[in-house]
Order: sequence, then C-alpha cells, then structure tokens
Amino acid sequence: MSAAQQRLLDLGWTPEVGRAFQPYRGAHRLARVCRVDRGGAALAGGMGAVRASFGGEVLRAVADDRLALPAVGDWTAVRDWPDDRVTLEAVLPRRTAIVRDSADRTSAGQVVAANVDVVVIVEHLDPDPDLGRIERLLVLAWGSGAQPIVVLTKSDLVPDPLGMRDEVAEVAPGVEILLVSSVLGDGVDELGALVRNGRTLALVGPSGAGKSTLTNLLAGVDVMPTGSVRARDGRGRHTTTHRELVVLPGRGVLIDTPGLRAVGLVADGGAVAGAFADVEAFAGQCRFRDCGHVTEPGCAVLLAVADGDLDEDRLARWRKLRREAALNAARRSGNRRAVVAELEARRHRR
Repeated sequence: MSAAQQRLLDLGWTPEVGRAFQPYRGAHRLARVCRVDRGGAALAGGMGAVRASFGGEVLRAVADDRLALPAVGDWTAVRDWPDDRVTLEAVLPRRTAIVRDSADRTSAGQVVAANVDVVVIVEHLDPDPDLGRIERLLVLAWGSGAQPIVVLTKSDLVPDPLGMRDEVAEVAPGVEILLVSSVLGDGVDELGALVRNGRTLALVGPSGAGKSTLTNLLAGVDVMPTGSVRARDGRGRHTTTHRELVVLPGRGVLIDTPGLRAVGLVADGGAVAGAFADVEAFAGQCRFRDCGHVTEPGCAVLLAVADGDLDEDRLARWRKLRREAALNAARRSGNRRAVVAELEARRHRR
C-alpha cells in the first residue's frame, strides 16, 4: 500500500467513497474537509494537506441551497495539486449529516459535520446535566442518520454518578451512556473502543463539558486547546472556536465542535420519534389514531402520565419539539399558510 493510500484510509476512506469519487478521477484529487472558514477550507488527502478556495460548481450549489456549503467531514473533489490556486470543485454525496438551525432561524440550517458514524453527545455532571438539552441533541443525532451515544463527563466531581446516569437514561431510551472522568481515566477506554479505522465520531455538547479534553485523551496528545470553567456558575469558556477534523492514524477520525449555546433543530418527526421512543410507544397505544394527547378519551400518553410511567415535563418537551419539527417542515415546503398558523398557535400558547 502506498503512503497516499494509507493517508486516505486514515481519513476514513471506504469503498463507498471511492465509488462516489469515480466521476472525478483524472483531473481531480480526493480530499476530506478538516476545517472551513470564510471563502475556503483546509483539506487533507493522499497528497497531504492543502488549502482550497471554493470552485464555481460549489458556489452555484450554495446559491441554491445553503446546506451545499462544504462542511467538516465532507469528502470532496479538488483540482489536482500542487497548484498555485487549488479549488474545491465538488462535494461528494453525504452519507450522514448533523444539521442545526441557522442563526437567522430560517429553514436552511447549517451542516455541523458530515459523514459521521457516531454522534457523541457530551454533557457534564457538574454542574447538573441539562436533560432538555440532551433530548434536543438526541433529536439532532437521530436526524443525522448516525448512531448517538451520551458521554457524561466529570463523574469524579459528583457523589452519585450512577444515580445521575440513571436519570439521564430516562430521557435517552435505547442509547448507550458512558460515565467518564478525564482526571481518573474512568470510562476513557470504553469511549476509545468506539474509535476504529474507517469510523468518524463527532463530539457535540455545551462549552465546558470536556469535548476537547476527550479529543486530546483519545488522540494521546494535545491537539485541541482546553480551558477551565468559570467558578461563579460552572459554565465553560469557548476554547474550541471552530469545527475541526482530527485524524488518529490507524484508529479513526474525530470531529471536535464548538460549544452549542442553543440547539436549534432542523429535524423531522422521525428524528423526534427516535429521541422520544418511550413517548411514541405510549402514543401508539392510544384509542384514536389521530389523538392529540391533550384531552382525548383513551389517550395512553395521558394515562401514562397519570400512572407515573411518563414524566409530565418530558411530555411537554416532546410536544414542543414536535411543533418545531412541524414548523420546520412547513418552512422547507414553502407552505406559508402552515407557517403562519403554527406561529399564531405558538402566540396563543404563551
């Protein structure tokens, strides 16, 4: 095997990627996006690292769809290098994509990371984990097409980490949950077992949860900057300011992301259902197929709340996320009447 082939394998190359690149062979090289900034991207491929500007095909695609903007983790076709002016000519079809709502709250959204196999939701135990945020990140993960996993950090700072894990498990049905302490090393080997050649993991979560620390532990060297949390409120400082792909030669790929202040969703009902499998299971037992789960007779969801089998706050969050998914679907379809109706309904619910 040549050095160039080994570099591509380390970047996560698979036969599927090779087939997608086939139309570009000859005049182009295959490369993966490691970092994106204004007007260009840092890439890595069989020939090494290179910086590229965006070519015409990419710019035309972005003009029609903002999701076409190259993202960290994308496989791309670039004009052969070395060259004085390297251009990224095309983004190959994405196998998976973590998509969040854009800052302007349109339906366009932005791709946080592409071609991810495992979405690692990192949440701290000190201060207490935010269950609502974990639920939203699970919706984000299920919507991406990747496998979600929850990693609870700073387990050495709380008296009952197992009890706290059980509380998180109630809002993450069917999802593996790991307790990790970067100080004691607990759980690091279990997390490291998820990293393997040809697999890409993306770490998402709030600032101060320890995403960059986990990246450094898994890499075995300090590849990402880390910082302390503020003593007055336990919140983390934004030490990671950009998304970056980190290659672990022969062991897989990590994508570290900045802390998410808010988790805006561009999700459909299926992603919400994946994150709320317990609520959906009760909903499937309702007497009426079109049950709204509010006052209807024979509603299994309301009965589960009354019997203590379903937390009322979780039900409220499920309803809210379903409404968000419906609103996003209306925006994407251009159904202005549906958007106005949903926004009006929101106003009355306040």
